[in-house]
Amino acid sequence: MKTKKEKKPRFLFVSKWGESLDVAHATLKEGNDVKMYIETKSCREIGDGFVPKTRKWEKFVDWADIIVFDYTGYGKVASDLKASGKLVFGGTPYTDHLELDRNFGQNELKKHKIKILNYQEFTSFQDAITYVENHPNSYVIKPCGEIQDYKQLLFVGKEEDGSDIIRVLKAYEKSWGNEMGVFQLQRKVNGVEVSVSAFFNGKEFLKPYNITFEHKKLFPKELGVSTGEMGTSMFWTNDSPLFNATLKKFEATLAKDNFTGHIDINCIVNGNGIYPLEFTSRFGYPQIYIQRAGINEPIGKMLYKIANGETFKINTKKGFQVGAYIVVPPFPYEDPKTFNLFSKDAVVVIKKPMKEGLHPMHLKQVNGEWLITGDSGVAMLVAGTGTTMKEAQKLLYNRISNVLINNSYYRTDIGDRWTEDSDKLWAWGLL
Repeated sequence: MKTKKEKKPRFLFVSKWGESLDVAHATLKEGNDVKMYIETKSCREIGDGFVPKTRKWEKFVDWADIIVFDYTGYGKVASDLKASGKLVFGGTPYTDHLELDRNFGQNELKKHKIKILNYQEFTSFQDAITYVENHPNSYVIKPCGEIQDYKQLLFVGKEEDGSDIIRVLKAYEKSWGNEMGVFQLQRKVNGVEVSVSAFFNGKEFLKPYNITFEHKKLFPKELGVSTGEMGTSMFWTNDSPLFNATLKKFEATLAKDNFTGHIDINCIVNGNGIYPLEFTSRFGYPQIYIQRAGINEPIGKMLYKIANGETFKINTKKGFQVGAYIVVPPFPYEDPKTFNLFSKDAVVVIKKPMKEGLHPMHLKQVNGEWLITGDSGVAMLVAGTGTTMKEAQKLLYNRISNVLINNSYYRTDIGDRWTEDSDKLWAWGLL
């Protein structure tokens, strides 16, 4: 007797820059119907040849069984669709606000009885300079709002009297004038930078939780300009003091908000406590690609279950996952002339066929060849897994050696901090 074939859900991915291509592509390969929309004009070639695309995502709302929003800023639209009965994986106005307005995020942390670092908010560079002169200390300059995507503007001071902060503020005043908008000066503390994240199904957080160590500087050993990120190491856990002290306290609030998505909180921790820095209330990049390397179930099915409010334990690998971006000029800067000269339509060559570990980023596929497109110079994310950090690193860099891209560069030390960081976290009772 023939059994009725299970109907595969239809997925509509609404993307800001095409960052969710890897997730959309994996969802398609799992046998689901997929459509992808990319908002930013210069990025609209991303995904060509990988997934079916549309220029008018609104036309496919009725077609879709689930709509996935991959960035902040779509919260109102996502909530309205959810209210109309649609399954949605994505943010809300509240979670958008948590990420985009640092001041609001910090106030919400205080409201939820979570200790934060002292900070001041400014719109005037001169006011900020005067503040540092009157309150000499080491600080971090943090842009707020959408300009926080310009990671080069984030500056971590080293001088105890704040003199380096004053010099940078004066330089920003000359180069940015009044266009930078709102920014924060946050007291700098020394410790281990670590983030904790989890998926939320509208009612509760799903286990396991993800513990992540970001590598933001362009060069190894934390040298060079700050980027969005160059790579990440991570592991999954069912029990986390870091989660209990931070995200867990937001569970009732997120349930009231009917949030169905992914949320991350980045922290500095030391022997004196846990200090949350900022929220990411969406997929993290490259976090989601490396998470995928550690998730043992189909990503499309998992997202559907979360959007549908199902409670389940995510099937994840034991051990560690690491990932590194392979980038090309002008990354991390925006320079169309340099991109067009050195990187546009450059071919990604995979020397030996690989089934796992390669996650396409700003690529298109033409006649079976992967070509670089978009405007940022982020070609792909390569991931490795292992029962130990060393094993995961070895697999990662073996896989990278199998990829050939002209003029490409990447960090060679993703995961190296784990030996020292883990000792400290154990000593502080956070592992």
